Amino acid sequence: MFRLLRTFCGFVLLATLTHCTSTERSKASRVQDARPNIIIVLVDDMGFSDLGSYGGEIQTPNIDQLATGGIRFTQFYNTARCCPTRASLLTGLYPHQAGIGQMTGDQGAEFPGYRGQLKQSAVTIAEVLKSEGYQTGMVGKWHVSNTQQQKSQKRSETPQLDWLNHQDFADADFGPLEAYPTARGFDKYYGNIWGVVNFFDPFSLVNGTTPVASVPDDYYHTDALSDSAVSYVKEFAQQDAPFFLYLAHTAPHWPLHALPEDIDKYADTYTEGWDAIRSSRFERMKELGILGPEVSLPDHQRKIDIWAENPHQAYDARKMAVHAAMIDRIDQGMGRLLATLEETNQLDHTLILFLSDNGASPEMPKKAGFDRNSETRDGQQVIYTTNDKTIMPGGELTYAGIGDHWANVANTPFRYWKARTFEGGICTPLIAHWPNGITQQAGSINKSPGHVIDLMATCLDVAGATYPRQFNGHDITPMEGKSLAPIFTNGSREGHESIFFEHFWSSALRMDKWKLVALPDGVWELYDLDADRTEQHNLIDQFPEVAEKMKARWQEEATRTQVFPGPKMPKHVKKQRKAAGTIK
Repeated sequence: MFRLLRTFCGFVLLATLTHCTSTERSKASRVQDARPNIIIVLVDDMGFSDLGSYGGEIQTPNIDQLATGGIRFTQFYNTARCCPTRASLLTGLYPHQAGIGQMTGDQGAEFPGYRGQLKQSAVTIAEVLKSEGYQTGMVGKWHVSNTQQQKSQKRSETPQLDWLNHQDFADADFGPLEAYPTARGFDKYYGNIWGVVNFFDPFSLVNGTTPVASVPDDYYHTDALSDSAVSYVKEFAQQDAPFFLYLAHTAPHWPLHALPEDIDKYADTYTEGWDAIRSSRFERMKELGILGPEVSLPDHQRKIDIWAENPHQAYDARKMAVHAAMIDRIDQGMGRLLATLEETNQLDHTLILFLSDNGASPEMPKKAGFDRNSETRDGQQVIYTTNDKTIMPGGELTYAGIGDHWANVANTPFRYWKARTFEGGICTPLIAHWPNGITQQAGSINKSPGHVIDLMATCLDVAGATYPRQFNGHDITPMEGKSLAPIFTNGSREGHESIFFEHFWSSALRMDKWKLVALPDGVWELYDLDADRTEQHNLIDQFPEVAEKMKARWQEEATRTQVFPGPKMPKHVKKQRKAAGTIK
């Protein structure tokens, strides 16, 4: 069960497991503090319909158990990409307010919304709960600190690749230590500081702040993260104080890396092609009540290859099989985590929130560099299979992503994908499970709009904690989120007057049933999401007064939340906007 018992020096699993062998002791714990434990599980680049409980064919029985025992949200939003979503989730602020309006590069002090790591004017859930007596731990992908790169030195002409390939700079830090998880409220941390990993030998892997020099031959990152979370829970359960655990998986983000036994489960699943899978998902979503009977399935987002005429059927079916296998392995780890919560008598008084950081990704990486390795540790070449579709993805010597055809399927029934502010990019499954705290009917489906900024407010609400005005000598930006806790008991809450989005010039605003949205070309579109959940009928000409009101509100929110001043618009975006007539 624990793949990491033979793992690297300095890792804490074995010591912790030895410490936590008494089930009776575990069951006797946590009687003095009635506040709930809180676990947030964030997965990476998973589509809206990938889970079985949201209509997918992927085997996710343990996550589905949370759904049938809790609440499924169908109109909950992230920020369209990895690091901005993590910034908002951790701080309860919009990403620009937290300092990560785009990615993790620092654009300079003249652009306060784009510093590339969490500001000191933002406080994390872990910092607040730790100050209130919670034990705190994080496992997995951090991706909210500046990503330092190795510069050219005499000893190497390719220092960055040598670093990514684990062939040099083994003791180098992966960013400013003052921005690591252990400096932002987490007592314990094991995971990757950067965003992309080789799942069999991850880059930027640390235990606390110490770089992990090597991993076992049978290492697989998703298992390591799941087993570390199990270890933390066993340790936390020995104490009277409640705990906050943030488990941030890197899967199913590319590269498509999975274990052979998991890939084999899906060897024939996707051989029918993208049309068949998308249609069957759509029908199951209606049967489950995730979608209402009025919802229709849009045309494919882009002109799609006819499956029967696709010369790369084997390759394309394999890509989606690996994607499914990666999610399957997450679910297996969730099974171990849930079993541990039961064994330690913690499950009933633990709030678990499960969601994805953005929609499925259309990206197909084509070459090494920045955060993508070119070789394994021992010098074997990594093949970017987008350039050679005769090589099947899945193993460590391959690099691939699912691409736009399958991303469109994974995000069924929505349009677009990661990095866009249409529903396919920003709408995430959210499952809330808390036996002692949720009184709504088990398995209920809730359509209340919400946003990852609400998770801070929810955690503090159920913990009885107070959001600070100052922290560690810094004035703290007021929280933007609102608690979801009233939904747990009443099925509804007083929601946001508006929910705001901006990411790399893709923009949106949600107000009640209306959604104003634009691609980077700056052309606004208006949709009535009550009548048109899949954004097919642009009403901007029929309701100009609604559109103008929402445009003005978007501009106010963009200014208030530090979208402006923003970095220089790149040439390709200027070209799109000139072609669309939105700039001269």
